[in-house]
Amino acid sequence: MDPSRRPLKKICIVGGGSAGWIAAAALSHQFRGRMAEIELVESDDIGIVGVGESTIPPFLQMLARLGINEQDFLKEVQGSFKLGILFKDWKLKGEDYIHPFGRFSEIIGGEDFYQVWLRARAEGYGGELQDFVPASGMIRNDRFMLPFKVPRTPIADASYAVHIDARKMARYLRRFAEARGVVRTEGMVDRVAQRPDGFVEAVVLKDGRRIEADFFIDCTGFRALLISKTLGVGYHDWSPWLLCNRAVALQVTNPTPPGPYTLAHAQDAGWCWRIPLQQRSGVGYVFCDRYCSDDEALATLLKQADGEPVVDPWIIPFKTGMREKLWDKNVLSLGLAGGFIEPLESTALHLIYRGMDLFLRFLPDADCDPNLITEYNRRMTEDYEEIRDFVIMHYAMTQRDDNAFWREIRAMKMPESLSSKIELFKVNGTVREGVDLMFRNLAWQSVLEGMGVRPRVYHPLTDRVPFEGVPHHLDQAASAVVRAIQALPTHGDFLRDHCTAPSPEWLAPV
Repeated sequence: MDPSRRPLKKICIVGGGSAGWIAAAALSHQFRGRMAEIELVESDDIGIVGVGESTIPPFLQMLARLGINEQDFLKEVQGSFKLGILFKDWKLKGEDYIHPFGRFSEIIGGEDFYQVWLRARAEGYGGELQDFVPASGMIRNDRFMLPFKVPRTPIADASYAVHIDARKMARYLRRFAEARGVVRTEGMVDRVAQRPDGFVEAVVLKDGRRIEADFFIDCTGFRALLISKTLGVGYHDWSPWLLCNRAVALQVTNPTPPGPYTLAHAQDAGWCWRIPLQQRSGVGYVFCDRYCSDDEALATLLKQADGEPVVDPWIIPFKTGMREKLWDKNVLSLGLAGGFIEPLESTALHLIYRGMDLFLRFLPDADCDPNLITEYNRRMTEDYEEIRDFVIMHYAMTQRDDNAFWREIRAMKMPESLSSKIELFKVNGTVREGVDLMFRNLAWQSVLEGMGVRPRVYHPLTDRVPFEGVPHHLDQAASAVVRAIQALPTHGDFLRDHCTAPSPEWLAPV
């Protein structure tokens, strides 16, 4: 072993919330108290941006890797299940579509199902693409079952994520991390001390306490106290492509049992979300302040909320984009400190865990070798840009021209990385693969079909399948999906029978 090697002896996480406690949980689980001391510094006086309540399937992989029981976790965080996102009024007013999780229920002759369906449509077949996606059928019919519980049925081809209370998740992960040796320090950071080489040496709290470490993780939200204010790392501004720059958020009662999906409902200056938990829903309006005021946004949100408010609304200003470097010197930025892509596809928590997963892969010594930093930044930038393009696509493919907001979106020039993907898709349905594969072929196919974009022709190799009998086979596949869904419990019944959460504080009897 190189005698000059200086392993990390202490890591300081600055800031709590979702980012801080995901980082603490991941580090404490991997280190198991044998590698480095972990200290998290946060202040109860700093509010948490608690709107990250909708997740995507990789979030459950994070829980599994941490050894967290999914059922117990859902009870603790008021969780419900999510099979996809229902988009309303994005293509045109009055039209909707679903971005489902999972895959198609059938493979025909070993061929790509989407390509077989394209060929059938070209031959006059009338079945819709989502007829063959179990998750979409469950969303439309308010049904749910864990896919692994029903093997050898179409439902087994579905996938799922969860809706959670972000603040309760942070508290849950805090208990998890502290039980594994993480030390939490309450306090407000007053200033940051640096070494002569620019590395961060310590954070100094307002009461004078000085916390030194070999490595720092910046989870200070939009303030980006270490990565930006201290190290001066710049920001790639993506607002020319993503016009929305503010959100108003609220929590409301559930007038009906929660559905197994997130709702994204396009509005005149952005879109409204509804994220149903077991006893309440998170709702919000993501909007562009050039076309809508805060008061107008709140009025629109309250009109559509379908429930009684249980907290006061709050306004969240933001700028979409990411740091020019997410890791610089001995500082790693996570969550809002590193970047923000608006919440349309629920990727905020994924990027936090993805950032930690890659950091552990490129775990440095105290010298923070620049080669590790460069490769980490390259990989994370690719992930951010892939997600950015996928989110922009929902706007860029709109056919709406009913007001100035949507007309401006239709006129904007897409990033070349996205326009080339769409032009490739239009040829014969080819989807360019990314490094993360978080949004797989079904996601691109579902969103583009929902927005009215269909390839000019199907892939030539699909002609290997004799077409005689294909329409009948497709009809049988769609019928099998319907029959399987009819046998399932409702989402509300499944939650009640398997993971009922305790009543929240605001429902407690006086």
